[in-house]
Amino acid sequence: MTEHVDHTGPGAAHAHRPHRHHYDAEMLSVEEARDRILSYFDRLPAVETALVDALGQVLAEELVAPFDIPPLTNSAMDGYAVVAADTAGASKTSPVELPVVGVIAAGRLPERPLTPGTVIRIMTGAPIPDGANAVVPFEDTDELERQKSGSVGSLSSISINAPAEPGDNIRAAGEDITAGTVVFGEGEIIGAAQIGVIASLGRAAVRAVRRPVVAIVSTGDELLEPGQEHEPGKIYNSNAYSVAAMVTRYGGVPKIMSIARDTVESLEAALEDALDGADLVVTSAGVSKGDYDVVKDVLSSKGEIALWSVRMRPAKPLAFGMLKRDDGVGVPHLGLPGNPVSAMVAFEQFGRPALRLMMGKVQAEKPSVEAVMDDAIHNYDGRRVYARVHAYQDAAGVYRARLAGNQSSGVLSSMAQANGLAICPDEIAMIDVGEIARVEMFDWPDDIF
Repeated sequence: MTEHVDHTGPGAAHAHRPHRHHYDAEMLSVEEARDRILSYFDRLPAVETALVDALGQVLAEELVAPFDIPPLTNSAMDGYAVVAADTAGASKTSPVELPVVGVIAAGRLPERPLTPGTVIRIMTGAPIPDGANAVVPFEDTDELERQKSGSVGSLSSISINAPAEPGDNIRAAGEDITAGTVVFGEGEIIGAAQIGVIASLGRAAVRAVRRPVVAIVSTGDELLEPGQEHEPGKIYNSNAYSVAAMVTRYGGVPKIMSIARDTVESLEAALEDALDGADLVVTSAGVSKGDYDVVKDVLSSKGEIALWSVRMRPAKPLAFGMLKRDDGVGVPHLGLPGNPVSAMVAFEQFGRPALRLMMGKVQAEKPSVEAVMDDAIHNYDGRRVYARVHAYQDAAGVYRARLAGNQSSGVLSSMAQANGLAICPDEIAMIDVGEIARVEMFDWPDDIF
């Protein structure tokens, strides 16, 4: 769902300003790169999945209700099962007192039918006895007073303070789901409510498209793992953890591997380990033109490679290809840039769609808003700019967005300050203050859009 905002303030007439870039045709657009990448993926097979683990997965079977839900006509309230006509005229000043001839607890069946002129004490969810056609809740009786006097346990009668109508506080058998109904079809995304419904059918597990396993390999001699003692000239391996968090957010299973150093031998060994059981291997760094950027070389020797420059900023350098396991099976590989913001933006644009495809989900754009910019977005070189912004609504309810800190691709804290990416198209040189940008939001759930 995309929210649109009308804007008639300063600069609105220049939202599509004429100064445009002529971009490098050799670089792929984001859409071209995404389409090529997705052509290498297929939906993963279905597996029997414990219900408690199925949240967010795609159902791979049709579920038919084997019985009515609720299975029996039952009480919607704690109270007294009655014949409605017996309560006619009841009020607090003129209550109707009726004998109590039994109790039905939830999970128990009635031991007798209800005869006119009597009541049966009944708990929420307990089956309605034959002969009853209404339930009077406790608060419409004098039970509270009887509780205070300690006489509820041996009730022989109860005073009813309000009349009941036929059907009051009764839930009919099959009111929720009728036996034989197709409850969910194949392809349904399993949310919290779906899990509850499936549990109500008595199912402890379902067949669902399995979650993709994503092996994550960070490369670089300069990297330390979080928890290790800091050393001069070293930085901590943040990319593996931010990417792993995104994998989890989008339904996959991350597997953080050991850091690969800047040698062919180290990276080959790391990739060999990563290929075991992975549906996608993600590396970070080593995909640009530096002397120590070895990912391209290893990809060339280990399988098929398609290395692209993508017309986007950040995240211009991107590697994608197929790595071959020892058994000859190919595993897709996505090589992300080493700068932490670039890695996150690239995974958002290319890793997320791949996960959705593997999980059997339809492709869906992230939810977005049209926001008036508080700051300008400059496009220096004809690449699509993904600017980190914080979008908000002003007092008039208009969406606005301000840049979230330093826009350098190495400044990861600006991603933490942002709640979305404002997009400046390839051919537009600048979105000025007061002009409108489309903002892809980070934090809104996307499966409902």
